[in-house]
Order: sequence, then C-alpha cells, then structure tokens
Amino acid sequence: MAQSGQSSFAGLGPSASLMMQHYQQQLLVRRIYTVLALIIFAILLVASMNFANNANSGKFFERLPYTFDFLRNFVPDSPLEILRAMFDLPSPYADGSLKYNYTSERIYITETLYVPHFIYQLVITINIALIATIIGTAIAFVLCFFASTNLVGSGAVRWFTRRTMEVMRAFPEIVVAGLLTAILSIGPIAAIIAITVHTIGALGKLFFEVVENADMKPEEGLRATGATWLERVRFAIVPQVLPNFVSYALLRAEINVRASTIIGAVGGGGIGEVFRLAIGRDHAAKTYAIIILLLISIIVIDQFSAWLRRRLTGEHAFAFGKGAV
Repeated sequence: MAQSGQSSFAGLGPSASLMMQHYQQQLLVRRIYTVLALIIFAILLVASMNFANNANSGKFFERLPYTFDFLRNFVPDSPLEILRAMFDLPSPYADGSLKYNYTSERIYITETLYVPHFIYQLVITINIALIATIIGTAIAFVLCFFASTNLVGSGAVRWFTRRTMEVMRAFPEIVVAGLLTAILSIGPIAAIIAITVHTIGALGKLFFEVVENADMKPEEGLRATGATWLERVRFAIVPQVLPNFVSYALLRAEINVRASTIIGAVGGGGIGEVFRLAIGRDHAAKTYAIIILLLISIIVIDQFSAWLRRRLTGEHAFAFGKGAV
C-alpha cells in the first residue's frame, strides 16, 4: 500500500511527495476519529432513549406513534370560540361551566368598558418582563465596568464582581421564582425579582466582554490629560459600547417575556398561570387564544426592538452593499 501511495506522487518532488503523504495520513486519522465519534454518539443516543423508555414505565417507544393525537383531539367547538375566549365575548355553547365562562372574567374599567381577561394577564406578563429588564440592565451596566480587565485589572474587585454575576445566572429563573414564591407567596413580585437576578448575571457577562473588546486608545488619551477613572469610562468607553449594550438589552427583553410566561405557570402571575389552568382543564379555545396572544406579543416586541435599534444606530448600519458616497 505504501508503494502504491508513493507511486501516486511520482510526478512530485521529494518534499512535495512527503507533504502529501503526511496530509493523507492526517486525513485518514480524521476520518477514523469521525467514525468513532459517530459510533459513540449512536451508542449514547440509543442508551438515552432506552433510559427514557424505562423511566416512562416502558411506554416511550409504544406511545411515540401517538405524539400528535393530543393536537388532533384538542380542538375547540368552533374556530370562532378562540376569538370569543380572547375578547371575553358570550359563547353560544355556554352551559354554566368554566369552559365557556368568558364574560365572567372581564376586567371592567367602567360600567360598560372592559379589558379582556387574557389581554389583561398578558399586560401583567409584559410589565413583569419590562420592569425586570430595566432594573437588571441598569445594574448590569454599572457592574460590567468593574468586571472588565482593561479597566480595573485582575484584582479583587474584578474577581468579586465576576463571581457575583456567575452566581446570579447560575440558577434558571424558574428555580429562583419557586424559592421566592415559597418565601414571598404567589404573585408578580417573586417573578420580577427572579428575572431581574438572572438578567443581571446574563447581561453583565455580555456587557463586560464588549467592554474588554473596546478600543483603549481614547481612554489612554483621556488618562494622559489627567481625567479620572469615571470620566474615562464615561467619555471613552461608553460611546463605543452603548450600541451593543442596547442590542443585548432588547434581546434580553424578548427572552424575559418568555421567561415571565413560564414563571407564571408556577405562581408568578400573568398569562402563564391562566395558560396552565386552561390546558390543564382541557379548555381548547382558551388555550389557543393564549398561544395566539403570546405569538403576537413576541412578534410586536421583535419588530419594536428592530425599529428602536435602527433609531439608535442609524439606517446606514442596516444598509446592505451601499458604500459611502
């Protein structure tokens, strides 16, 4: 085999032939490693599915063909029922049960003007996310400069700040919210605190990484003129990093809306709680109404975030293939 390999490089010089031989050897080794990795992956996949099957009382593979039976059977009496549930309109199927009690859940502002129950709960969820995002972003903005090596060095301040943010983002929001719910009782306050804590840890890491990648030449110039540390941060670093900070904060706001929905299911209030009750009671119209409202809210927030980024960074940042004239 070695002779056949050498004969294939007969037209090359000694150095080039040796280099091609090494290349083929490395290629063969890489292919062997790839095959071994795929085999190990297949073994782990089969083992994990077998574990899931055993943990599910041996019904995992048996019930797999019926995965979509729930969606096929979980349908409202009429498509219009989704709109009636969404806007608290009377239902022709009303029989006095909770399934069709849309009008009883209205939030009245005056004797005739009301806010639909699900929309009111969605506003609560969005408020939880926005308050947590604003507070978390403000605190992360302050802490990130003390966690940046290029601004404070690698001393105790940087170490303590980074460890604090690591602890804050170590636990998912739902875990912190569950703990706070046991202490503070059920309500939005526990959700706000849980999301705020995680937002500080997550955004703080993103922020100080942006700061560490900032150009330090403006900071050196201000230092040469005798500017204080705070002045150097304010006039040399913040203008560079602010667009990225805004982008990360807006992205975090979208994430926090989803997080507040999940936390609502464990007692944090908002639309997550009514969603859990609706799907648990087999109320199809209410469940689909909540899903549609959540989808619309996420789309609106995403579009608003894109618009705000354009306003802050300018249209030129989004222009494709347009050079300066």
